[in-house]
Amino acid sequence: MSQAPEVSGEPVVTPVRVVIALCLVAPFVAMLWVGSYARTDPSLGGIPFFYWYQMAWVVISTALTMVAYKLWQRDRRERAARKGGER
Repeated sequence: MSQAPEVSGEPVVTPVRVVIALCLVAPFVAMLWVGSYARTDPSLGGIPFFYWYQMAWVVISTALTMVAYKLWQRDRRERAARKGGER
């Protein structure tokens, strides 16, 4: 027979994990909502809004992914510390 997995008393969904999810989902929502940026004005240095908005999201997505990763690392460390302290 297989062993039953250990059930911890900690919630799986926490505020930190919600923030992580939002950081990772925001770029998808921004890029899939084409109607919000399907225009040419305002242009930036002669580049239509449609293009520079998408290029700006490359930088924003990188920053949000980095924030999500750092929050995930911190959350894992805190959970490991709590789990180690319970024994």
